[in-house]
Amino acid sequence: MKKIILSVLVILSVMFYACTPETKQESESNDFSGTLTQEEIGNGILTPEILWKFGRVGEQKLSPNGEKLIYTVTRYDYLTNKSITDIFIVPSAGGEAKKLTHSDGSFYNPRWNAAGDKIGFISSESGTPQLWEMNVDGTGMSQVSAIEGGMNGFEYSPDGSKVLYLKDVKYRETTQEIFPDLPLAKVRIIDDLMYRHWNNWEDEFRSHIFVADYMKGNLSNSYDIMEAEPWDAPLSPYFDQAEITWSPDGNFIAYTCKKMKGRDYAVSTNSDIYLFNLNDKTTENLTKGMPGYDKYPSFSPDGSKITWQSMKTPGFESDKDRLFMMDIKTGKKQYLTEDFDQSVSNIVWADDNQTIYFISGYHATYQIYKINSLNRKITGITNGIHDYTSFELSNGVITASKMSMSMAVELFKVNPETGEETQLSFVNKNIYDNIKMGEVKSRWVKTTDGKEMLVWVIYPPDFNPEKKYPALLYCQGGPQSAVSQFFSFRWNFQIMAANDYIIVAPNRRGLPTFGQAWNDQISGDYGGQNMDDYLSAIDELKKEPYIDEDRLGAVGASYGGYSVFYLAGHHNKRFKAFISHCGIYNLESMYAETEETFFVNHDNTGAYWDKPKPKSYKFSPHLYVDKWDTPILIVTGEYDFRIPYTQSMQAFNAAQLRGVPSKLLIFPEETHFVVKPQNSILWQREFFAWLDKYLK
Repeated sequence: MKKIILSVLVILSVMFYACTPETKQESESNDFSGTLTQEEIGNGILTPEILWKFGRVGEQKLSPNGEKLIYTVTRYDYLTNKSITDIFIVPSAGGEAKKLTHSDGSFYNPRWNAAGDKIGFISSESGTPQLWEMNVDGTGMSQVSAIEGGMNGFEYSPDGSKVLYLKDVKYRETTQEIFPDLPLAKVRIIDDLMYRHWNNWEDEFRSHIFVADYMKGNLSNSYDIMEAEPWDAPLSPYFDQAEITWSPDGNFIAYTCKKMKGRDYAVSTNSDIYLFNLNDKTTENLTKGMPGYDKYPSFSPDGSKITWQSMKTPGFESDKDRLFMMDIKTGKKQYLTEDFDQSVSNIVWADDNQTIYFISGYHATYQIYKINSLNRKITGITNGIHDYTSFELSNGVITASKMSMSMAVELFKVNPETGEETQLSFVNKNIYDNIKMGEVKSRWVKTTDGKEMLVWVIYPPDFNPEKKYPALLYCQGGPQSAVSQFFSFRWNFQIMAANDYIIVAPNRRGLPTFGQAWNDQISGDYGGQNMDDYLSAIDELKKEPYIDEDRLGAVGASYGGYSVFYLAGHHNKRFKAFISHCGIYNLESMYAETEETFFVNHDNTGAYWDKPKPKSYKFSPHLYVDKWDTPILIVTGEYDFRIPYTQSMQAFNAAQLRGVPSKLLIFPEETHFVVKPQNSILWQREFFAWLDKYLK
């Protein structure tokens, strides 16, 4: 089955992983309550164990009348590495939340039916993921589908007469089918590119969209709208169901797909919006000739218009996300946010057929905006030091997911005119009532080229300005991913601060929410201005009397891991300890072993064999390893196909051969992210043991 992976951007979102139901005997030994023991509360600071007690809010869906909100919460038991996901309901006006599901398994993909009197969801209660339904009070749970192999997701049609669902279909032979006399042979036979992606090897399956008639809790007359097509919809590697939508009349399905393969697929970001007509079974490409990412279609309530997110530059995955609108009858397209130097996401139409709401980042926060599609006037709805990550709009009511560096995702009702907030969920109140969070402050620092850069500074919970603290320079990944108000369950600033470190987190060059020019500068210049930005931030903050400039460390993952490797050869004795997680060490070998070739093509401005050779390769950290002299901890996962673990091995081997104090953590079952509970706790323990050894 296709696995859903969330990247750093979304990274901005809370992860949840469904698991199959456990037996009753197993569940009785698990603790999914999120209750803190007195021993865990201890002196009231955040620990790795408490971090895994957080309930993680997932999907939310408003009822058709806007009066009730359903949402998922995933909880983990780190002693067993198990998780469960339950569905909750709360009035959108505020009130007590009620848990609707009570089992040992996981319930996800909650959806209201058209009438608003049933809630559909996916559960593996019967062995495979199937569509189930229940009454609004959680009673009357019954299985609707019996799809062979199960389904990956579903959506009711607006009139309730149909259901679309996602299912993996086989499109080519397996090795055993090609060589039936060699049933024990294990080999991957590869003759084209994109044979693996993020953390999965390509197999003989593709994710397709199916449509079925729906009546009185039964599905019938199912068919594949992508019959015999060798493509994934939604797109790999995220398989984000939001890339697919029904038209208001239920006669069309708009979906995102990248209909190419092999080398073309590996070097291109050219996904398109396709419109499938359920009446005549034809498919039309609405964005033909638009060469960048086109994703997330959304219909106006009257069905006459369709909007989507569009990137202009071919091969650039972090280009400005533009808001495009098309008149379906005439085919006329309009670029609505041409004069708006910010990206858009989560596009939702209002009932008036002219107002469009969306989320956009500004100065390392994410807010809700609206635009009038007739005069293109844009108005900010919310403001504050937080990130809105998604929202729902129904019958004039907006509910939204919000987080900050001091708060994991919770749900809020937002006034669409004033932005006034009412908190609806209090999933982790028991933790906040017992654990102190460090203060987060913003600071503007002048860069070497005279610009102003926003730097977040996170202080220990019991910060004493008379005391001297060690400090950590946080190097962001992406590279084009804002250091916004995200609450991470891995790179968590509050847990770093709880260990008595001051965190310096700069929004250096190459990050969004400060205009496209600031975002774009880093491409082809990995070791240039943005490295100066890092040093400007730490050099300015270390002047503070409460920071000990002789106890500075630098930490980061992905591009942040690359940053650590690069700084290790250029820091001029500033730092006493480094930690690099899944970092790029050798830009030439990275080019030839990563999976999405378009990424390295754009960010390196070409291949290392090009003539002339792009200047970006002079920024490869391995060229400066002769200057490494500072202890370094290196972490990687064997299932990381974006930055393969061999990059970390090269760096560790070089450090060892040069006599630099170093340690390597390789997680055999982890990817670009360490997400299994006990692995994550071990990661945190090693992380702080290394820093404490050299900075305390």
